[in-house]
Amino acid sequence: MSTLQTNGGKTSVTPVTLRDLFWQFLIIGAVSFGGGIIAYERILLIEKKKWLSADEFMAYLAISQTMPGLNSVNLAVLAGDHLRGIWGAIAATLGLIIPGSAFVLLIGIAYTNNTDHPLTNLLLTGIAAGACGLLAAITYRIGDQHWKHLKSILIIACTFGLMSIAKLSLPLVLLIMAPISIYTYRPKLSK
Repeated sequence: MSTLQTNGGKTSVTPVTLRDLFWQFLIIGAVSFGGGIIAYERILLIEKKKWLSADEFMAYLAISQTMPGLNSVNLAVLAGDHLRGIWGAIAATLGLIIPGSAFVLLIGIAYTNNTDHPLTNLLLTGIAAGACGLLAAITYRIGDQHWKHLKSILIIACTFGLMSIAKLSLPLVLLIMAPISIYTYRPKLSK
């Protein structure tokens, strides 16, 4: 994949470099925390660098959600592969996971040395609240078109209720809500 640049009326194609791919995903990995990675990837890939269209991003996000592992890492693999092949997938993935891995390693070492400190649990509670806020912001931003439709809001509310209030397991919620969602958004037959 490449980006188009205009220079005095001429249009030239500039390929995405592995270095740029690595550094952009490294920045995402360093500044995002909790559930915010997908939103940062969306901003990078669609808005900032315009490496993907909104439809391509949503398709890759849907594919990444069906794959085992973290959605954000799967999305980095798919986007990197789309942009630069296997080396792009490796560069994007390494860039994304290195900061978080280093951070978790350092925090893990600090936590094991300070488990009895009263501030430790307060910090972890604050981090969990921040991660929940980031996840809510991502959900709102990615589903921007769905918030305008009543049937989408009802499906979101039912799913939230089954998971959070009824405390049903994810597979059970999927067994209940997936057929309803598929039926609700089935293609209409044209006459």
